[in-house]
Amino acid sequence: MRSILYLLTTLAVMGLAFWAYRENYRTQAAIEEMSSIQRQIGRLREDLGVLRAEWAFLNRPERLRQLVDLNFDRLKLVPFGSDQFVDVGQIAFPTATPQTSAPGENPPVERPAGYPPRRPQESTP
Repeated sequence: MRSILYLLTTLAVMGLAFWAYRENYRTQAAIEEMSSIQRQIGRLREDLGVLRAEWAFLNRPERLRQLVDLNFDRLKLVPFGSDQFVDVGQIAFPTATPQTSAPGENPPVERPAGYPPRRPQESTP
């Protein structure tokens, strides 16, 4: 009986050793994959920094002004003026059609983002 207990204990220890061996290699593979991904993220961040620097270099106002001057015949671009901007309140937004609103209710009006909401109308007796 004792020999069977020794045999089962030995088999259990061997099974656990095999399991631990496999888990060790799986863990090492996962750590190596994570390190590889971290290096790739680092390279991509460096590339992103370079691309942002190139974008800033290409979008300098002096350079863009020169490009506009060179291509004025084709593009007809002119500088912005303060008279080209209007208040949002001056824009006529379309209202809902009468079929979509119930009788006695005000039709909903689309408002642009950031525009103050319409105040509810007070009823007078």
